[in-house]
Amino acid sequence: MTQGQWLAFSAFREEYRALCRDWERYAPLLLPLQAAAAAADTPPYPLETPLVYNRAYDELCSGDDIALIVIGDNPGKEEQLARNRRYLVGQSGRVAEGFFRRNPELHVDFRKNALIMNKTPVHTAKTAHLRYLLRNGAPEVQALIAESQRRMAVLAATLHQRLVECRADGSPAPQLWLVGYAELKGKGLFLGYRDALKAAYGAEQGFCPAWEHVFVYQHFSMNRFLVDLNAFRAAHPELSLPASLAALGLQHRREIFLA
Repeated sequence: MTQGQWLAFSAFREEYRALCRDWERYAPLLLPLQAAAAAADTPPYPLETPLVYNRAYDELCSGDDIALIVIGDNPGKEEQLARNRRYLVGQSGRVAEGFFRRNPELHVDFRKNALIMNKTPVHTAKTAHLRYLLRNGAPEVQALIAESQRRMAVLAATLHQRLVECRADGSPAPQLWLVGYAELKGKGLFLGYRDALKAAYGAEQGFCPAWEHVFVYQHFSMNRFLVDLNAFRAAHPELSLPASLAALGLQHRREIFLA
């Protein structure tokens, strides 16, 4: 990272760590809801961390490069385990890691060059379980889920803009991949995140240059990302993989954000 990028990342990390520490006060309200939501359709698992800060951030140093920001949904079963407390380390993360490993032309090591975020740090065994928390939780829980989405969107957009602005001369602009297409439209769980992210890139002022490096994709879970990408590539065999990713991500971005 350049010095400017490192300072931007460090500021993001400290603010997010402080937010997670503050939000931990909701743990007594979250734990019984998370357990009840999982009981209906999820095998028992150790519920250890109701709200997950990504410890991978603490391992980054100024000598590392961030080529990509990947934004998933929320921490799942493996992410919240005390021995992990990292984002996208479950099956979806392994799919993503394998994709980049098989495609070295993208120049991204998923565990070294991708900064992984979520739309909220509130854990549920399945993303859909957030609806249970929203329906059955106290007003404080509902407010937490909404506030965390807004704050995470602003943090992601602010960091991405600074990474783009402060990159070394001639180096490619870091991209931001928003994965989890379905919950960003209709009555999806993350409409608040979607709207806050768009506003944070300056929608009312015509957007900032970093917006051109924001892309939207299907989630890595259940191979939806790969199925969608492969279908697009079959329809556009003339495009390289990087060009296909850019075109598909732009197509979905316009569908979701109308921009």
